[in-house]
Amino acid sequence: MIEIKNLSKKFGSSFGLMNINLTLEKEESVIITGQNGAGKTTLVRSILGEQIPTCGDIRIAGIDPFKERANVLKHIGFVPQLPPPIKLSVKELINYASVLSGAEEKKISDICQKLELDVKEHFKKIFFKLSGGMKQKLLIAIALAKEPDIFIFDEPTANLDMQGRENFYKLMRSLHGGRLLVFISHRLEEIKDLINRKIEMDFGKVVKDEKFV
Repeated sequence: MIEIKNLSKKFGSSFGLMNINLTLEKEESVIITGQNGAGKTTLVRSILGEQIPTCGDIRIAGIDPFKERANVLKHIGFVPQLPPPIKLSVKELINYASVLSGAEEKKISDICQKLELDVKEHFKKIFFKLSGGMKQKLLIAIALAKEPDIFIFDEPTANLDMQGRENFYKLMRSLHGGRLLVFISHRLEEIKDLINRKIEMDFGKVVKDEKFV
């Protein structure tokens, strides 16, 4: 699903990524971990086509994310660590996401309910004025309702309380097979039962890549 060859990204005289080679396949559930500044965010932005590399190549389901970004994003459900300051109302955001991705509005609302967010109560509120946990739950619901081939979650439970985290992991366990799940997270203990591969990064390099049977 994701194939990365000799990927490097340079910022001035420093490297954010150095010669990354990775292949991530369907049925894999991967955690990418590492200290702040290890290159995790730069790698994700490159996969999403947001950051053009200095050299190297990426293919998402065989598609170049820099030349055909719109097509690539159809395959990906992404939840960022920091929710963007969207000025749409909750209702407008759900409608926009539905039109853009084809996800049913009812399905988004139903997933919010499973995350213990009664989204209909907040339809008229501006998204960026919601609490951090509410924003995260809504973005998770939108990503899941899209039903993509690839999920990328960047610290998805950072703004959730203990019950919210448990509800999130319950949804992860209920996902059907045939997908690639990528978690960018420091919470290895929380997520260890969900993953079958661990990739550790440091100073822009992959320093460990371990698959579990």
